[in-house]
Amino acid sequence: MSLEGKVAIVTGSGRGLGLAYATELARQGASVVVNDVDEQIAADAVAAIEAAGGTAVAVVAPVGPTETAKRLVDTAIEKFGRLDILVTNAGVLRDTVLWKMSDDDFDTVIGVHLRGTFTCVREAAIRMREQAEGGRIICIGSPTGQRGTFGQTNYAAAKAGIVGMVRTWALELKRAGITANAVVPVAATGMTATVPYFAAAVEADRAGEPMPPFFRHDLGFGTSDDVAGLISYLASDASTDITGQVIGIGGDRVQIWSHPEAVATAYHDGGWSADDLAAEFPALIAEHGQSVGETFPPLPDEFQRPAQP
Repeated sequence: MSLEGKVAIVTGSGRGLGLAYATELARQGASVVVNDVDEQIAADAVAAIEAAGGTAVAVVAPVGPTETAKRLVDTAIEKFGRLDILVTNAGVLRDTVLWKMSDDDFDTVIGVHLRGTFTCVREAAIRMREQAEGGRIICIGSPTGQRGTFGQTNYAAAKAGIVGMVRTWALELKRAGITANAVVPVAATGMTATVPYFAAAVEADRAGEPMPPFFRHDLGFGTSDDVAGLISYLASDASTDITGQVIGIGGDRVQIWSHPEAVATAYHDGGWSADDLAAEFPALIAEHGQSVGETFPPLPDEFQRPAQP
């Protein structure tokens, strides 16, 4: 497991899960473009990565507009000479029930999560195809996009849409050697901190205490670092044959998802590092991975149409 010589963009990486992803990618040797809307938070993230021996620069801009996507890719090329990895993590929340949700509540979340993922992946794919050396697209989903959550029409629509786009991109980018996967993290973050069900786990995480086994093992709820190993694994050459998948991770648990349920689950005490995943995950994918592009069974001969000249 090494990302030496690779260049990554991680959107929404000034804090929380995004910062954990950027930090882990840098630790594995990648040069990282950090992104946030807050200049000081972005600068602090870069400083933390550099203090740990990594290499990073910041782009301060809101994700969604094409201009931001172009700026992120241009910065990667100008500063580091190439682009190998994109992690689309940036997001916002505007939670309220359907009958109270305004157009702005809906459009803001869709604009950042769904449009932002689209614009950033489009620009990254253009560059990766020009390089003709493959690449890694990793888009962050959510359990809400798989099962729904009360008061999150906008967020659920965006996260479910990301999965649909990822499966499509896996088909479109396969010939170029570019993989596209969706990661569904279940972890203590600013977003889950507001959910009473997770209160005990979030409090333990914030206090630097071990998370209760019920959350880590039974529920598959962990820390940001528990998710970061999967990100670096999917960013590496070890995951060359994994594409079009929806992979849930948290605590000691990793899962392969087929909407709306997990079709395979595996556990690793203490969480899954990139090396653990490289050693054990291919076998799980080989048995339970979702087909890419095989939507319908082959037509019987009597229904075949002659090829057009």
